[in-house]
Amino acid sequence: MAYSRTYGLPVTLSNCSNNYGPYHFPEKLIPLMILNAMEGKSLPVYGNGQNIRDWLFVEDHCRAIWLIMNQGRFGETYNIGGRCEMANIEVVELICDIMDQLLPESGCLSRRQLITYVKDRPGHDLRYAIDCSKIERELGWHPIESFMTGIRKTIQWYMENQEWVLHIKTGAYLKWIESHYHI
Repeated sequence: MAYSRTYGLPVTLSNCSNNYGPYHFPEKLIPLMILNAMEGKSLPVYGNGQNIRDWLFVEDHCRAIWLIMNQGRFGETYNIGGRCEMANIEVVELICDIMDQLLPESGCLSRRQLITYVKDRPGHDLRYAIDCSKIERELGWHPIESFMTGIRKTIQWYMENQEWVLHIKTGAYLKWIESHYHI
């Protein structure tokens, strides 16, 4: 913003809430829960699971950035949010329920039984919130995906892209990056 004000550069800024969707690195909450649930592994949840995050499907975020680039006012900052605040435990339980529908386990046990509570990180924020009313009001942007439709698409994507997941987990993707970018 300093360059924008000082030199008149046509700058817009955006801040967003937590994204989820395809290609999300497996160490993050949603992909980790999906992949562990697929494999019948423990589903580690920090603290008591009541940490709250606002969730935004990645394609909605991309649409918002494009809109800001094309219609946003220079020198302005726009917050992009999903209007979907949920406690982490709610997200994990929903993933379990959807996974139980899509990939029923023999024995009829719910994946919710895989949830384990682990010590929270020191200083971990209890809530991340974002006010996205400005982008809604000024640019008419709203997310297209609800959390339910977005999380189903995300789970389906991970189920259908196990080769990508394997390349990430094994680090094989690094060789591709090195060969293409001569790192």
